[in-house]
Amino acid sequence: MPLSFGPTHFAPILAEMARRHSQLRIHTAYSDRFVDIIAEGFDCAIRVGYLQDSNLIARRVGPIYGKLVASPDYIKAHGAPETLDELIAHEALMQGTETWQFVDGDEIVTVHPRGRFKADNGTALAVAAAAGLGVAWLPDCVVHEYLASGALVSVMTRHPPPSAGAYVVRPPGQHPSRKVQALTELLIERLEENPPLA
Repeated sequence: MPLSFGPTHFAPILAEMARRHSQLRIHTAYSDRFVDIIAEGFDCAIRVGYLQDSNLIARRVGPIYGKLVASPDYIKAHGAPETLDELIAHEALMQGTETWQFVDGDEIVTVHPRGRFKADNGTALAVAAAAGLGVAWLPDCVVHEYLASGALVSVMTRHPPPSAGAYVVRPPGQHPSRKVQALTELLIERLEENPPLA
């Protein structure tokens, strides 16, 4: 599961699972790199964001909300993008070569941002955004404190990103194992009660 917020937002749920199922052995790995769960022998993974097509089976367990942010210094120097066309001209802080999606009326529009700074960790991207290096799309739980302190501000508020998701993904097969099913059900229960990624 993601290193950016897995230990703070998902670890308590896994601890609850271990408490409820005393005979279950749980081994978790936190990483923002894309893990090949089949090759590396994992029963499942928790992935967040917008899933790409794959042969894995995914079950959405909760929503993730995010926003586009930049520092006041960046906005002072470069202006705040207000339209999708303007956004393309700005420095994007990204994990790789991902696309960003935005709501434009009744449509979802895909944008291919460009930028010179990349990091495989949401916390590192938030730090870069606060340092004035560009515009970043990040989950609310990663940027909450930055927004509260004024180190980052929301931009492109007329075109918000659609909500993403938290998913349990597992190797292909007809039915999930009992332990993966138990984890999935607990995540749905906990994320419906108190969505930590909202």
